[in-house]
Amino acid sequence: MLSSLKMGGAQTVLVEKLQSLRGMVDLLPSHTALWQRIEATARRHFTRAAIAEIRTPILELTELFARGIGESTDVVGKEMYTFQDRADRSCTLRPEGTASVVRAAVQHGLLSQGPQRLWYGGPMFRYERPQAGRQRQFHQIGLEFLGFSDPRSDVEVIAVAWDLLSDLGVQGLTLQLNSLGSSSDRALYRERLVTWLSERRNRLDPDSLERLQRNPLRILDSKDPGTQELLVDAPTLENALCDESRQRFAQVTSGLTLLGIPFHLNPRLVRGLDYYSHTAFEITSDQLGAQATVCGGGRYDGLVEQLGGPATSAIGWALGMERLTILLSQATPPSSVVSPDFYVVSRGDRAEPLGLQLARQLRQAGFSVELDLTRANFGKQFRRADRSGARWALVIGDDEALQSTVLLRDLRSEADVPTEERLSVHALLERLQEWRP
Repeated sequence: MLSSLKMGGAQTVLVEKLQSLRGMVDLLPSHTALWQRIEATARRHFTRAAIAEIRTPILELTELFARGIGESTDVVGKEMYTFQDRADRSCTLRPEGTASVVRAAVQHGLLSQGPQRLWYGGPMFRYERPQAGRQRQFHQIGLEFLGFSDPRSDVEVIAVAWDLLSDLGVQGLTLQLNSLGSSSDRALYRERLVTWLSERRNRLDPDSLERLQRNPLRILDSKDPGTQELLVDAPTLENALCDESRQRFAQVTSGLTLLGIPFHLNPRLVRGLDYYSHTAFEITSDQLGAQATVCGGGRYDGLVEQLGGPATSAIGWALGMERLTILLSQATPPSSVVSPDFYVVSRGDRAEPLGLQLARQLRQAGFSVELDLTRANFGKQFRRADRSGARWALVIGDDEALQSTVLLRDLRSEADVPTEERLSVHALLERLQEWRP
């Protein structure tokens, strides 16, 4: 996109406007209030459940994700942002959060201190086709329980996610649940599934044919209608589970029933990453159409050891902020920045320094204050004060400054003429002690 730039009043130079990269979306002030509400609610739920925050780098060695997620997955094979740095190391912008959290726990010896309840939030990156609720830079909030093997930990992490989404007001929630069994269970099932699908390979879509030897379990998640129709009669993981895996899954479903969390058993549910085992789950909403998953996760008992740590049981989940904001925006349209308590209107050489001083004093007292810095006439400043949504305007002219007074105007009065009161600065500050947030 080109725009004109006049130089010296004569020559016009065409300057290309810089734009964000495709799939990298700006989060504008009209939307940040909703994001902040989600983040604050999540932090409150995590604090109540004694889950501590961890923050990991956005950039990691590529090997972390190749070993952790699996080289046969679409994420590693097709979707990662990978490059060589100046030291000729292969580096990758993180495509998900779990591998980084596990790496940090192993590197810093957190697991030697006992089981860890951790949560994270931030941007992730995958090179895929942008669409509603799915961008190339996307954001997740997630939790990881490291060192917990009891089936009650599966129930607890699901309960935290369910309660968080319910508290946020997400409608039409469904918990989809499956057991992927142990590694030996999956090996047996993989053999059965490959044999069955190979006999019907002429009915598979191209993506599923490619996955047949590389990652056959991902075929179960195919969106191709013909493949989905074929899979109706395919062997199921449930029939490959050993007795121990079945008993473990029964304890998870019993725990969810005890907590009153409804669930739907979905034998076709597999997670897209190689490290999952036993419990796998997704929380979906019927308000999102095709991209229905809001939160997904499961157990990954082998990942810590795979990344160089001790054998450690673990389970976790992540929710997508973009999809969540779409859902919540449907119920409550995005609002502007939170309205201030006070809007300071000042004009004049004596008034403006007093306005600057008073705005700071009010902020230090705990109030939110917007200070008009335009030096426009009082009429324009009053119109901006009204648009700000503030309850009160503090009006200072040079006459008020000479007398150390202000006019306190009620901007939300129902009267035809706004109510206004003249106060000394000292009296105003004393009164505000009663209003302190």
